[in-house]
Amino acid sequence: MKGKGKIDDEILPRLQHSSLCRHDVSGPLDRGRLRARVAAGDVTLGTFIGTASPVTAEVCAAAGFDWLLLDLEHGAGGEEQVRATVPIAAAYGVPTVVRVESDARIRAGRVLDAGAAGVMLPRLETVAEVQAAVAHLYYPPHGDRGVATYNRACRFGLDPGALVRANDEVLGIVQIESARAVANAEEIAAVDGVDVLFVGPRDLSHDLGVPGQVTAPIFVEALEQVRLAARKHEKACGLLVSDGAAAAVKVAEGWTFVTIGSDSTLLATAAAAQLTRARGGLT
Repeated sequence: MKGKGKIDDEILPRLQHSSLCRHDVSGPLDRGRLRARVAAGDVTLGTFIGTASPVTAEVCAAAGFDWLLLDLEHGAGGEEQVRATVPIAAAYGVPTVVRVESDARIRAGRVLDAGAAGVMLPRLETVAEVQAAVAHLYYPPHGDRGVATYNRACRFGLDPGALVRANDEVLGIVQIESARAVANAEEIAAVDGVDVLFVGPRDLSHDLGVPGQVTAPIFVEALEQVRLAARKHEKACGLLVSDGAAAAVKVAEGWTFVTIGSDSTLLATAAAAQLTRARGGLT
């Protein structure tokens, strides 16, 4: 019995330390790494996931994107997609950000509980709206996110310390999608908890009266206003572009959180291009 006690005294602390280390480095949770990269000014590239297909999300993660943006506003699936996408992407070291369908408190809380590295909030226009929505990303006293530990974010109760760390780890992204939001961009960028100003080009171009015309002077001026507002307050600036070439141009201009199309548009474009090449050889 003496020997057994000695072994326990020596081995158990090591086993416990090993278990704690695994909590720190393994699993589907990003643990604030994406937010740290964004805060450091790193350029990161992602793509929208809208097909509600875990396999397609895995393909995009395997391709090497820095993050995936699961779209619950316009995508084909609902919140159940977060459950599948987060661990699948994380297997490739890729975090998942989620665009929620509205700024309702419960929507942000549910995707964060499911392990999202951050939340994109659509259709916000004023500082008051942004402040209210961003509060949903944080536990009290800094916000009003509901508290529970039996979820993925807390390793299903095995990591209650996640509640302490969470407020420093979540990435907050606010979309700028209207002329009114552009006018308020500088004040929005100053809000604590806003890490990225992200332009929705289609919505913004429509609101400016130049639908889809991303080279129209009024649209280009609006983009620059948002970029400068983010830069002034040391926040990241992001937007959606159609392809890699367009992304490279925007990165050169100073944009740092750039989305290259979506799973469906990238697939459709590649499929159409290959079909055109094949049919060209038949003429």
